[in-house]
Amino acid sequence: MKHNQRVTDDAEAAPEPLHTPAGMADPAADTGRSADGADLASTDMSQRPSSRTEETQPEFGEGRSPRFERELEEMRDRHLRLAAEFDNYKKRVARERIELTDRAQATFISRLLDVLDDLDRLVASDAGMSGESLRGGLTLVDRKLRKELEAAGVERIDPVGQPFDPAEQEAVSIIPPPDPSRDHTVSATFQTGYRFKGSLVRPARVQVYSEGQA
Repeated sequence: MKHNQRVTDDAEAAPEPLHTPAGMADPAADTGRSADGADLASTDMSQRPSSRTEETQPEFGEGRSPRFERELEEMRDRHLRLAAEFDNYKKRVARERIELTDRAQATFISRLLDVLDDLDRLVASDAGMSGESLRGGLTLVDRKLRKELEAAGVERIDPVGQPFDPAEQEAVSIIPPPDPSRDHTVSATFQTGYRFKGSLVRPARVQVYSEGQA
């Protein structure tokens, strides 16, 4: 019993302070706020205005070297020259396009001058010319004019007997078909249509066979 009592007394005895060569004899302090936490708490987190104002900032370009300034000026001059050259190029292309169009129109008109000459001769012909001769002269002029127009890319649209096509034809009247097989076909052309190089210039005005509405 005495042995057990001695062990208990030793365990309950307060520990002696730890003596170190540096003289740290006191026990460690109780755990509390860390030094980092204290530093954060002591930091001033208030919203202060920045000291970097416009007056304290350097002007743009301040402190640039003479070489940098020279290269920058050369780039500006190059940009201005390129812009001027491109503007001149656009003007030249537009002028050449107009000149090309004018030359093409002049060529077409020169080919029609022969037709105008023929019409002038018919108008200046003898008043006693027979109707048959006048008709023959007008037929030749008409044929010559249409030939020149076709050479320039003009096509006539006269769709009599063909299926009605609303993309190129305008139905101005309808009549019942003589037989069902001719339903929705063109029965007559009141006004000839024209295309120019594949593009519709004027639709043909036609009469259509139809049992109902065209």
